[in-house]
Amino acid sequence: MRLSQMLGQRLREAPRDAQTVSHKFLARGGYCLPVSAGIFTLMPLGLRITRKIEAIIREEMDAIGGQEMLMPVALSAELWQQSGRWESVGAELLRFKDRNGKDMMLGMTHEEACVHAVRASISSYKQLPLMVYQIQTKYRDEARPRAGLIRTREFTMKDAYSFHTSQEDLERYYKICHQAYTRIFKRIGFREFISIQADSGIFGGNRSDEFMAIADCGEDTLFVSPNGNYQANREVACAALSYPQEDPLPLETVATPHAKTIAEVADFLGVDAAHTCKAVFYRDSQGKLVFVNIRGDLEVNETKLAKVVKDSNLAFANDELIREAGAVPGFASLHGLDLSQIRVVVDPSVVHSPNLVVGANKEGYHIRNFNYQRDLHDTGNVVVADIACVRDGDPSPVDGAPLKLLHGIEIGNIFQLGTKYSQPMGCLYLDADGKAKPMVMGCYGIGVGRSMAAIVEQHHDDYGPIWPISIAPYQVHVIGLKINEPAVKEACESLYRELQKAGVEVLLDDRGEKAGSAFADADLLGIPLRVVVSPKTLASGEVEFKHRDWGKECQMKPLEGLVPFLQEEIRKALAALDPQ
Repeated sequence: MRLSQMLGQRLREAPRDAQTVSHKFLARGGYCLPVSAGIFTLMPLGLRITRKIEAIIREEMDAIGGQEMLMPVALSAELWQQSGRWESVGAELLRFKDRNGKDMMLGMTHEEACVHAVRASISSYKQLPLMVYQIQTKYRDEARPRAGLIRTREFTMKDAYSFHTSQEDLERYYKICHQAYTRIFKRIGFREFISIQADSGIFGGNRSDEFMAIADCGEDTLFVSPNGNYQANREVACAALSYPQEDPLPLETVATPHAKTIAEVADFLGVDAAHTCKAVFYRDSQGKLVFVNIRGDLEVNETKLAKVVKDSNLAFANDELIREAGAVPGFASLHGLDLSQIRVVVDPSVVHSPNLVVGANKEGYHIRNFNYQRDLHDTGNVVVADIACVRDGDPSPVDGAPLKLLHGIEIGNIFQLGTKYSQPMGCLYLDADGKAKPMVMGCYGIGVGRSMAAIVEQHHDDYGPIWPISIAPYQVHVIGLKINEPAVKEACESLYRELQKAGVEVLLDDRGEKAGSAFADADLLGIPLRVVVSPKTLASGEVEFKHRDWGKECQMKPLEGLVPFLQEEIRKALAALDPQ
């Protein structure tokens, strides 16, 4: 390809809304062009990269028995009504009516469509297990798209679905897919990524694992033990907290005028927040009160809480609802309340921490030395469950080592769905005894455009991206300085033709730009191997050669025999990314 003919501009300044490294460089380098919030056109450079990512994905999916198919982007509501998600998924699902008034949607995920295809073709246990996949456009109506291609409305995703006769067979294949994902992300070129236990969200199922590219801009919070034997997303992470051993002291009611928050109460009474109990009130989807108690130095993990109460639509309760339960906002606790009509969730930190300061359910008063196991007599309607957010440095539940907080970009996820979709949608098979049973399903996704952006977050310098050779838009970038001089032009054109003939992907900068401008564009293009031809280098029969990640360092190489040398450099770079 000749740079003079390439569609896409290199920009000197990043867009005003670009906050992350990848957003800045992908916009400045002409990889993508915004159409509207969260919707982008992939320009030729960006498309070449995503096509290479897709090729790696296809190779690995085919290697574990996957069959590629293609499902529609626009789907009838009927299938999602069969699974129950038409009603349960919120505004992120873009719904519309066609010209005949039929309810339709744009697919944000394709479990239902895949079940529809499989149940039409598979009827016997002899045809299972089975895995199918697609690489398809998705649409998720994000309220706040951000970070360029990291969180968009329209995106390309590889989603795969496996079908099994048993949970055991699903778990066997789940491990195979996990290994395939590890190979994919190594081949793409991620320097640091981890697989973590995660929440299944709207997909449901028994288990979920997310693959996270470690990056400072990542919106996912991760907790990892020093030796890696515990890794979890904040949504599900837990810690092995220790508790002081103290003799229970007598209850004491104390005046705490104008002290309502944990910080105010702790300061007024001269105790630390870990010796207080935090009362948090929610309203569930039925409008009923959910009373949550957690130690004062901890925060409520609302994802955990939603799973405990089996309600994903919790909202903070108003003072009126709190007072109806007999509690006093700002001075509330379990002490003295009639709990028979209230849903109560208590974190273990309250159960095991002695002599806590709690509300007195009386305006302007708190109680010292509350001990859950001694002072709460009616626990029949109380659920004790871990609902706490883990903090940086909290002890690992595996070995007690301090957990490290990291940030990550989700680049892939895998789910054990079980029969969540096959059961309600009638995706059945006949077993060896002729009995109809629901197929057991797994689901496996990779964000293609997001992977490209995440690579930039890990592979860049101050001047632009540094593409891994496996997904780089081109392998070699030839720059002709003073290319209008006949000797330079002839050398560049000859090298360009030889590289193409040798099967090397080459970009020729034939524009005749000054060195500073040509090199600035080359840094934004991020092509791994760079060759500079100029009158000065040709005077000694040489070219200037460098790897993109060498910074300002370069080497002089003879023009004769350059093509085999470059081929060997490409081979070595690809081999370094091969997980085998």
